[in-house]
Amino acid sequence: MATSQSTTGEPTPGEPDLGKPDSGKPVLGKEPEATRSPSSGAPSDAFLSVRDLRVHFSTEDGIVKAVDGLSFDVEKGRTLGIVGESGSGKSVSSLSILGLHNPERTTIEGSIRFDGNELLSMPERKLRDLRGRRISMIFQDPLTALSPFYTVGEQIAETYRRHMGANRHDAHARAIEMLDRVGIPQPKVRVNDYPHHFSGGMRQRAMIAMSLVCDPDLLIADEPTTALDVTVQAQILDLLRDLQDEFGAAIVFITHDLGVIASMAHDVLVMYAGRSVEKGTVREVLKTPTHPYTWGLLSSMPNLTGDVDVPLRPVRGTPPSLLDPPSGCPFHPRCDHAAVVGGDRCATERPVISLVDGRGAACHLAAQDKERIFLDEVRPRLG
Repeated sequence: MATSQSTTGEPTPGEPDLGKPDSGKPVLGKEPEATRSPSSGAPSDAFLSVRDLRVHFSTEDGIVKAVDGLSFDVEKGRTLGIVGESGSGKSVSSLSILGLHNPERTTIEGSIRFDGNELLSMPERKLRDLRGRRISMIFQDPLTALSPFYTVGEQIAETYRRHMGANRHDAHARAIEMLDRVGIPQPKVRVNDYPHHFSGGMRQRAMIAMSLVCDPDLLIADEPTTALDVTVQAQILDLLRDLQDEFGAAIVFITHDLGVIASMAHDVLVMYAGRSVEKGTVREVLKTPTHPYTWGLLSSMPNLTGDVDVPLRPVRGTPPSLLDPPSGCPFHPRCDHAAVVGGDRCATERPVISLVDGRGAACHLAAQDKERIFLDEVRPRLG
């Protein structure tokens, strides 16, 4: 059942192979098997089920509608990739799952169910037991997520002792093991270093080690490979796959890198202005996208087999202010195809995703117009 609260701490047609070298897009590793994971606005018994989530922040300038009616599911053993520009609500929605928003200025409505339990009405004490143990998060900025007053090893070991009941010796050994697994050189020595002794990439790996130390059932990875070079990035992605294969963990993977999404995710959720605009399997969304915003994201990527002198094609305009989002479709001020719909429908009527077997997009374009535009205009740009 949906809840409404201020967070007080009391009381979730055949596509080509994505890995083909002639795709013209950067793809890392092997694409996961793309099986179906349905998601809709109806109640769900999925491992993680988010329904009609709304997260609003009170500011001096007004109410910021950071997340505005978001729904998605994640099943055990599957990875949901969430993509979108900065400010689209990706991180805000993930922090809501863990209950980490400032209760004095945040209002959350909707439902977040984890393994059958409603998180938005769960007491803070029970949430603390879930955080780090069953639900873990790799935060976007490890410099602010790690305490400067404790060694990296102490911070990793503390999480393990708190949730697993281990003694100091075993927790210290586990910290060394995790630092080694994420590629920190000389882990027996570096375990005693402070965060400021680590480079940016090493701090990111230490943050990942802390998040994985208890083998969580649900891992939220917020831009986990941003500060890493390609070699270490591949190592971290392999580590996340190992966690999923061994323990059947569910993963929510937030990133701007569509190449990483292609190799890591089973399903993809595209967000814009706090809303979901397209959903589907990774094959569907990346190979046959149906929303103009997704077309723009894919078209803005460099084509590795195309003419190097051709400039990149960015999405025109800027993301909207969430203090005063556009009426109707939030993307219509930047959309190159709103005129095809005709009239003022895009500016006055908010499109709703109508999912068919887990696939859909929030767009007023008719199916035949989407297909024509994609084949005639978008696909040639993608290469």
